[in-house]
Parts: sequence; C-alpha cells; structure tokens
Amino acid sequence: MFRFVASLFGCVHQHCTFPITARKPGAPLPEGKERGDTYIVCLDCGREFPYDWQRMKVVSPAKNAA
Repeated sequence: MFRFVASLFGCVHQHCTFPITARKPGAPLPEGKERGDTYIVCLDCGREFPYDWQRMKVVSPAKNAA
C-alpha cells in the first residue's frame, strides 16, 4: 500500500536514520561551526536532509547555510 501511495504523491520520508555527522576524525571544523554537517537519510528513497542538533529537527538548507 505504501508503494502505491508513494508512486502517486512521492515519498513521505517516514523511515529515517538517526542523525549522522560526517567528519573525518581529527579534521578541523569550518570557522564558526561547533560540529560538522549533520543530516538524516530517508531509508525509503535515500534523500538526505540537513539536521540541527540544537533544535533537534530537520531544517531547510537555506536556514542551515550562512
């Protein structure tokens, strides 16, 4: 049933990973950042979404940049 609905309306991103911070160990962080770029991944379609640890939610790329 999920695949039928997804084929009509697109993925609803209900099954996502725990937030992941991609950074090599020992690598310096970009200026003004406390952590590396954090994101979650939809397990159904593979799309990545930026994640904000401070607000503990997915953020839009425009708000995360700057």
